Amino acid sequence: MTKLAGSLAILCLVYAFVPSIASAEGPSPTLQKIKESGAITIGNRDSSVPFSYLDAGQKPIGFSLDLCSLVVDKIKAKLGQPALKVNYQAVNSSNRIPLVKNGTVDIECGSTANTIARQQEVAYSVIFYAPQFKWLALKSSGLKTTDDLKGKTVAVTQGTNTAQFVAKLNTEKALGIKILQGKDHAESFLLVETGRASAFMEDDILLAGLKATAGSPENFAFLTDAFPSDPYGVMMAKGDGEFKRLVDDALTEAMKSGLYDKLYTKWFESPIPPKNINLNFPQSDKLKELVKTPSDKANGQ
Repeated sequence: MTKLAGSLAILCLVYAFVPSIASAEGPSPTLQKIKESGAITIGNRDSSVPFSYLDAGQKPIGFSLDLCSLVVDKIKAKLGQPALKVNYQAVNSSNRIPLVKNGTVDIECGSTANTIARQQEVAYSVIFYAPQFKWLALKSSGLKTTDDLKGKTVAVTQGTNTAQFVAKLNTEKALGIKILQGKDHAESFLLVETGRASAFMEDDILLAGLKATAGSPENFAFLTDAFPSDPYGVMMAKGDGEFKRLVDDALTEAMKSGLYDKLYTKWFESPIPPKNINLNFPQSDKLKELVKTPSDKANGQ
């Protein structure tokens, strides 16, 4: 092969790759899917008060959904589609990750913990809430601490990081407890309310929401123990950097502008539907710090 021929061959190879490079710089897979369908699908929860739940008319509402509406506004502007349709897909603890991974849900807006293990499957936005694990029991039970639960039956919600934590706690503290798993938080709470379980462990704010909206809130009490939990983020498909940046930007801008604080006050420190009950749950020091300096890191990273 002559030197000229060799140079031409190299040029041909370079140009052959140009279309591939150009296509790699195109819109993100998620944004492209949303653009082509003219709709975005939001994964919502039915009973994660005050993050994502149903109002008296069975309409999805909550703090997480308000935050995700800011994301939707940003997507509409990015795509130039102000009439973009918003669809809701109810998810639970067991199917939320599969539905995000297979593209049924574009963003999951509930109360999903950001863990290192889950990051192998999905991506998370910057943290928008930092909870802790607590036990909730009937006040009449007289239970005060985790040690009081030895040999008893407790409830967790299937598919949650809490369920894994309780199993580990049971082993480490040799509690000898029997663990029942509700299909969602409402069912787990019902196990305690009806006496089939002595206590229910979940993130403190979720328990506060279930307690506040119960028929007789005064019948329930928190045990004194508290354990570090995992922070919440908006969940989305892994490997779509452009879409994640857009979601992060929407949340970070709300935190910097003060809009996040206003939405927090609306859902955590004011009367909320459907019973106009006030959770009276101010921001923790940890959450205030995360709002000041947004991060998408899980515990341990």
